[in-house]
Amino acid sequence: MPHKKAYIGSNNALLLTGGGARAAYQVGVLQAIASFIPRNHGTPFPILCGTSAGAINSTALACYASCFHLGVKKLEYIWKNLSVERIYHTRADRVAGNIFTGFLASFQADYANKFPRSLLDNLPLKDLLGNVLDFNRLDKNVLNGYLRALSITASNYTTGDSITFYQSAEQIQPWFRAKRRGEPCQLSIDHLMASAAIPIVFPSVKIRNQHYGDGSIHQLSPMSPPIHLGAERIFIIGVEQPKEPLHPLENNPHPPTVGTIAGHMLDSIFTDTLQSDLERLHRINDTLALIDEEKRKQQENLKHIDTFVLNPSHDFNAIATDYYYDLPMTIRLLMRSAGVKNTPESSLLSYILFDKHFCRHLIKIGFEDALEKETEIRSFLSI
Repeated sequence: MPHKKAYIGSNNALLLTGGGARAAYQVGVLQAIASFIPRNHGTPFPILCGTSAGAINSTALACYASCFHLGVKKLEYIWKNLSVERIYHTRADRVAGNIFTGFLASFQADYANKFPRSLLDNLPLKDLLGNVLDFNRLDKNVLNGYLRALSITASNYTTGDSITFYQSAEQIQPWFRAKRRGEPCQLSIDHLMASAAIPIVFPSVKIRNQHYGDGSIHQLSPMSPPIHLGAERIFIIGVEQPKEPLHPLENNPHPPTVGTIAGHMLDSIFTDTLQSDLERLHRINDTLALIDEEKRKQQENLKHIDTFVLNPSHDFNAIATDYYYDLPMTIRLLMRSAGVKNTPESSLLSYILFDKHFCRHLIKIGFEDALEKETEIRSFLSI
């Protein structure tokens, strides 16, 4: 049997952004990339960085870094057979109990032992991750040279900083920048739960006496982790999709609903910072190109970074409306109370619709989008 090729000498990094259920799109893109690579090869991304749901996908790939095809197959199986009940509780008594408990907690004394409050209880997600992720495999892949580094970014609610937890095969020094820093550690499910804790929707997670939430909240520089971990080429799979043209009602007297506002907030959290960070990176690349090569070598903290960004070609908000009634009745009623209906007006639905039919649709779009860019992707990754 041929030895699986380790890509440890490569400086390719994969950056997977957050986006809740939209992260199924990333699996489709990875499917296409896997079809470009021989089955007996390891990952073409020795540096894996993820935030929120993207952190879960990154960690799954890291656990199977010695065989990229197997890692993608595992992800594909999970997302194609996903149900809302495997992510958060949907039974009426559990949903109502969670909300009522949160309401009562507001009357507790400050010295009382309080639990994190949220709209939904995502304890089933923790059970799912425990069943499908083998962190022992992650450790072995790091030791055997199939993986240089894995990072998971979360937001520290206590300090307001963006914290990147990373596990590496090398002695990578922690970094400290304004409102962000990197911390070496032994990664665990708690780091994933913290990174994927969508604000208000899912509860925060306590790690070392600090409370953490979704990594996209305070992440002003999404490309900072892969750059600090040694990447020179960053392949980015985003979730920013084109908006379908709408026909607004004339003289519409209705203000935006809570769900609509929440959708706009999530769009801003998951997509806006990446675009601004890309613009900043391109400016630095252009500036470095103007500097003499000898002087450029003296700039130890600055280097040219190549990027490839792939975003969806379809509007996920419009697609989500087709699967609105796949949500359990209790969740539909809860969303209805926030003004979320089966219309593309709010993005909130597309973030929480962890249904296999919706996810399969997004996987298909991701696969097709990547195939259309096959030549460019092969060239960028040198595969």
